[in-house]
Amino acid sequence: MDILLLSNGKIAGNQHVMEFASDAVVEQIKRTGAKNLVLIPYAVIRSSHDDRVALVQETFDALGLDCKVTGLHRAEDPVKAIQEAEGILVSGGNTWVLNKTLHDLGLVGPIRKAVLDQGIPYIGWSAGTNIACPTIRTTNDMPIITGAVLSSLNLVPFQINPHYLEANVEGHMGETRDERIQEFLEVNQYEPVVGIPEGTWLHLLNGELSYHTANGKPLKLFSHGEDPVYYTAEQSVQFLMAHSC
Repeated sequence: MDILLLSNGKIAGNQHVMEFASDAVVEQIKRTGAKNLVLIPYAVIRSSHDDRVALVQETFDALGLDCKVTGLHRAEDPVKAIQEAEGILVSGGNTWVLNKTLHDLGLVGPIRKAVLDQGIPYIGWSAGTNIACPTIRTTNDMPIITGAVLSSLNLVPFQINPHYLEANVEGHMGETRDERIQEFLEVNQYEPVVGIPEGTWLHLLNGELSYHTANGKPLKLFSHGEDPVYYTAEQSVQFLMAHSC
C-alpha cells in the first residue's frame, strides 16, 4: 500500500493543490508508475467537479509528471473506473457528502480492494484524509445532508482530525478543537485521535507509517485519560498502526 494523507490542499504561498507535499507526491507517482489517475471530487460543494479536476491536473503538470487526471463523476460505471485506475485521488470539501456518496455508489469496497489489496496509490487531503479513517466522526465539517453515514474506508486504524488548530480565539465562547476531541474521547475511550495541522501529512507505505511536515508543525496525539502528546517528523508514529477502532 502507498497512501498519502494530507491535512489540507494548500498552505499560504502555494499556487497548486498538494504543493507543500510535492516531493512526496512526485516520489509516490514515480515509485508506483501510475499515469491514469482518478479524482473523486464528491466532497466539492462550492465549485464544479470539473473545475476541481482541472486544478489537480494543473498540479501534476506543474510537477512535470506525465499523468492524466479523470473525474470519477464523469464515469459511466464508477466502480469499473476505480477498478481500472492506476491511482486514486480524493479531494477535500465536505466529508459527510463525500462519505455518503461513496456508500451510495458502492465504492467503499472497490476502493479498499484497490488500495489495500492491489497496492494502488492513494492521495487524500482534508475530507479525503477523513475518509481513510475507520469512521468520519472526527471531521470538522457539518452534516449538511440527511441519511449521513459514519463508517468509512478504514485504510488506517485510528481517527484523524485534519486542519488541526491549537488556538483559543479571543471572544469565542464555544468549545476549542481540543475540547471537541476530548468530548469524542469521553464517548470513544479506545479510539485515539491524531491531529495533523495545516501543511503536514501522514504516509503509509507497505505497512510503515510516518509523519511529515512542510512547516515544522508537530502531530498531536489525543488518547483518553492522558495528556496530549506531540510528535515531530523525526519521531516514529508506527505504534498507531497497532490501534484498533
